[in-house]
Amino acid sequence: MLKNILPKRLFYRGLLIVAAPVIIMQLTISIVFFDSLWIKTNNGMTKALVGEVNTFLKAYQKEEYERDSLINLFQKYLDFSISYEDTKVLPKEVPEKWYSPIDRSLRRELKAKELIYWFDTRSYKNIIDLKIKFSDGYFQFYIPKDRVTSSSARLFALWITLPAILVIAIAIVFLKNQTRPIIKLAKASEKFGRGENIDDFKPSGALEIRMAGDEFDKMRKRIKRHLNQRSEMLSGISHDLRTPLTRIKLQLSMIKDKSISEKMSQDVIEMEKMLNEYLQFASSSSIEKTETFNFSELLTLTIDKYENENISTEIQDMIYFDGRKSLIQRCLNNVIDNAIKFGKLINISLKKRQK
Repeated sequence: MLKNILPKRLFYRGLLIVAAPVIIMQLTISIVFFDSLWIKTNNGMTKALVGEVNTFLKAYQKEEYERDSLINLFQKYLDFSISYEDTKVLPKEVPEKWYSPIDRSLRRELKAKELIYWFDTRSYKNIIDLKIKFSDGYFQFYIPKDRVTSSSARLFALWITLPAILVIAIAIVFLKNQTRPIIKLAKASEKFGRGENIDDFKPSGALEIRMAGDEFDKMRKRIKRHLNQRSEMLSGISHDLRTPLTRIKLQLSMIKDKSISEKMSQDVIEMEKMLNEYLQFASSSSIEKTETFNFSELLTLTIDKYENENISTEIQDMIYFDGRKSLIQRCLNNVIDNAIKFGKLINISLKKRQK
């Protein structure tokens, strides 16, 4: 099951090997930071803030303090904006964000102090709107958000994310450069397997990939030399056999029994035809280059030359093929000749199928 999930290509496997540890490390550091530092710090700051608000309420209830001076004192030293809204009712619904740690910690601390409250952390960018039930109305507090949260969290997230993205981007560029020679080697092998020329191939990349490329190039040259030697040997044998065949033809013309002479002459003609085909194959295979051509058009033209009513066709249009055109045409001629010679009704079908 794991093998089916993992990527198949070397580039994506290499990227996974490089990127996965970086991402896991960044996530681990982020979780540890937010859990042990940021959230705990926010909880402590929120607890202190709610304690200050509760202290103000307790002191305001006691008549021994001058209330206006108390409000001014808290506004001056604690950066609060405080006002008392008499005969007003608290809003019923609290617009809380369930995913916000500020809302969660503030709600928890206010409940711990057994206060009747309403707050809004979304309407203002840098201000918390807090209302606390008091007597027949409520106190309106406007508190800066930096009293309950640390601004260093965003900077930490930024600095921990940007280096990870930069490292992964550099890894992508380097992995792309390392896998490109492998892809180039695979394409060269595919072209060579189809019989195409790959004279422009040059080994590149890392030392191991370059060694594999060099060995492939040496193998390609050995196979090509072997094929040339085979063609030369076949051509030489064909040339050498034409001389004794000519002598046999002369001797057959001197035989008085014409029936035997004609039978043996047919065999000699057939052998001579085979030798000519060998010579033509040896010469054309070494000269002709691989090309892309319309196989449907070639097959149609080959069939039309026979003008045979017994041949029926089902040929799909515009099918292209990479190969040596004249050799493939000779192969088609041989197949059709044999079909006409040994069969009566001939059906030729050409269709393109998916790999």
